[in-house]
Amino acid sequence: MTIHGAVILHNGVTFAIISVKQSVTQYTARIVQVRQELSQFFPNMPIILMSMDNSGTPHFYGRRDIVEFLKSIRLDQIPWKEYHLY
Repeated sequence: MTIHGAVILHNGVTFAIISVKQSVTQYTARIVQVRQELSQFFPNMPIILMSMDNSGTPHFYGRRDIVEFLKSIRLDQIPWKEYHLY
């Protein structure tokens, strides 16, 4: 499986942000499930999911302080990369 994401250190907190389809973030149970599945690949890190709506606006799901930080920056400031998970 390949995912598009980033690991970021901000204010002493290392966290992962993962881009997912909007269908993943439509239901709270699905958000929780995907974050739990990803936690094995990003241990001991808060995981933030990001999806884009139909107009291209990003929406972030996860720890509130990290979400507020991500809302304050541009998407091109995030060091995105491909992660190959097995």
